[in-house]
Amino acid sequence: MARARLHPSLTVRLPSTLAALAATLLTLILLTPPASAQTLTVLYCFTGGVDGGQPYAKLVPDAAGNAYGTAGVGGNLNACPELGCGVVFELDKSGQYHVLYTFAGGADGVNPWSGLLRDAGGNLYGTTEAGGTAGYGTIFRLSPSGRKTVLYNFQGGSDGSYPFGELITDGQGNLYGTTYRGGPADSGTVFKWSKSGETVLYSFKGGTDGQNPYSGLVRDQAGNLYGTTFGVFNFYGTVFRVSPGGKETVLHSFTGGADGGYPYYGNLVLDPASGLFGTASFGGAHNYFGTVFTIDKHGNYSVMYSFSGGADGGQPNTSVIRDKADNLYGVTIGGGSFGHGTIFMVDKNGNETVLYSFNGTTDPATPDAPLFRDAAGNLYGTSAAGGQFGQGTIFKFVP
Repeated sequence: MARARLHPSLTVRLPSTLAALAATLLTLILLTPPASAQTLTVLYCFTGGVDGGQPYAKLVPDAAGNAYGTAGVGGNLNACPELGCGVVFELDKSGQYHVLYTFAGGADGVNPWSGLLRDAGGNLYGTTEAGGTAGYGTIFRLSPSGRKTVLYNFQGGSDGSYPFGELITDGQGNLYGTTYRGGPADSGTVFKWSKSGETVLYSFKGGTDGQNPYSGLVRDQAGNLYGTTFGVFNFYGTVFRVSPGGKETVLHSFTGGADGGYPYYGNLVLDPASGLFGTASFGGAHNYFGTVFTIDKHGNYSVMYSFSGGADGGQPNTSVIRDKADNLYGVTIGGGSFGHGTIFMVDKNGNETVLYSFNGTTDPATPDAPLFRDAAGNLYGTSAAGGQFGQGTIFKFVP
């Protein structure tokens, strides 16, 4: 199922060399020496051809300095002639880009928009938004040797349809996620997958309990799951909790006003001592440009920062990340000095700093994926647009 915001696919010859890529990338152990000034480096430009295009998902690093991700289009342009079926990729520690798997469409799956989950054995887990035996999406596993297994085919009924958010695990081999459609009211589900199959933990009714969860989940030590619903029409979305027994509690209902509205992609951030942190892509003090919000451990909701849509950025479509000093880092798809989005930081007191404004030339543009931060403080991300071919990028930012 193609996303409404997609750009036309380009059939461009994949560059034969990647000499311009950074020599060291994406590692929590092997660190890049900090630079003396803020710099952004484009590590890879997608062409929309066999290498994929329009990545909406975050990068997942391993201990050796390699990173893994998905591109929702490109790859096999014959099986999916409009845009391509999508790929799973690796950017290794030397900066070389490799396609690990190309989706074939149909029963194999189409459009892997979600981020990946990597286990201790190096297996990668993810979802495709569409495809599978019934056409409503899949859960898949990709082994280190490149062997792909479809773990579950969504049927489009009570089991859910069209998974978009990334998967999480409880460490016992069980996977948890959401679908933004399906269930009895066709308003989405929260599900659990185990070796015995898929179980729907909660089906949204489409009313005050929320509808259309595009984001993934976070899980606390007691097994409660937290997430957001996007909403539609006069419903501006929710923050919710689902207990291990399947009871849903709405922690906040967005009004679309000063509190924000339409929380979109990405997971919430959960800190047991502080509460939840997230973004809303709409609303806030400046009407349309979104917020960074928190719900404290007592359940109190507050807006930490409202974007104006100007130099400070606008429309944070995805989740934030948090450092040990309680600073939050994220991206916006609009605003900034050039109108093409920003990388920002919001401190624990709600003060925002724009770290970088995307310039709209060969820079990344409209980043929809969460960042990740290495131990040296460098930030890494993907953008769904921009770059040399307009099909998105992988980038590194040194503060």
